[in-house]
Amino acid sequence: MSMKRMPMKARLTVALACLPLLMAGPVRAETVVIGTANTATDVGFYLAEARGYFREAGIEPKIIPFNSAAQMVAPLGTGQLDAGGGTVAAGLYNGVARGINLRIVADKGSITNGYEYSTLVIRKSLADEGKYKSLADLKGLKLAAAAQGAGSESSLNEALKKGGLRFSDISVVHMGFPEMLAAMSNKAIDGGVTNEPTLSLVLQKGIAVRASPEAIYPGQQTAVVLYSEQFMRDRRALAEKFMIAYVRAIRDYNSALKDGKLAGPGAEDIIKVLVDWTPIKDASIYRQMSAFAVDPDGKLNLAALDNDLSFFRERGLISDPKLQAQAVVDNSFVEAALVKLGPYKRPE
Repeated sequence: MSMKRMPMKARLTVALACLPLLMAGPVRAETVVIGTANTATDVGFYLAEARGYFREAGIEPKIIPFNSAAQMVAPLGTGQLDAGGGTVAAGLYNGVARGINLRIVADKGSITNGYEYSTLVIRKSLADEGKYKSLADLKGLKLAAAAQGAGSESSLNEALKKGGLRFSDISVVHMGFPEMLAAMSNKAIDGGVTNEPTLSLVLQKGIAVRASPEAIYPGQQTAVVLYSEQFMRDRRALAEKFMIAYVRAIRDYNSALKDGKLAGPGAEDIIKVLVDWTPIKDASIYRQMSAFAVDPDGKLNLAALDNDLSFFRERGLISDPKLQAQAVVDNSFVEAALVKLGPYKRPE
């Protein structure tokens, strides 16, 4: 029946029922403040913004760059940041021990065979002279890591263990990844744990070689997504929607991987997003360098987190001797996202 043929009372009822919808207008997006380290592993955040996944979830992202994840701990603790992402270092655990109730909620970057975007390299001259042949030859060398209590130190420790050595068998210095390139060039260090794009640069320039032909620390949880306590507690529904958008984005990334590179279907679109958002403006670097791994379902490697935490504790870098990695992890947001999205299926 048309509206014209309806009795006046019925037409009035319909009009009144529609009035709230007409008055409401479009749903207003909520701002979510995200801290990033401006690295390739932030691609999940960048893609979710570029492809409209955040907008579909009713989220207006405000992305703020930081020099490191360590700088995000305090603003996550105060709620100035809702979410963030970066490496899991001793400082993060110590922040939780001090009462900063942030949580690790999803994978953001990890190591697997074929996708070792962060690894130990040794000066090529040492290999050419026969002074370095295997991980057992690390003894007595001067090697660099990003910082004390960083994941790169734990990766270096795994290399030493595979060579039958201890952390005390080497001399460790700390410096940024770009500085390692110069330090190896002038023989100030014998090698170091570096990541992309510095990794590709030292290999291409013939300055260094990989310390091992196989992944030294497969499964290492090198980067994670973090949520603030306020975001989890006060805006739980929005935090779950955020995770859905993020998982959709990292699935797009996984579908574009091929043979250890960003070289599969859709890779060029993803490279463009990375060029737009990160300091690396040369797209060829992203095409050439080793890609990082990230679980397409966002799942974390808790065993690797436990291993790193144990290493940090052995070195006296953890203030709470009883703190366990599980206490800093909340899997519920990924689990809720998977209920909505189902498990990842790689496109044929």
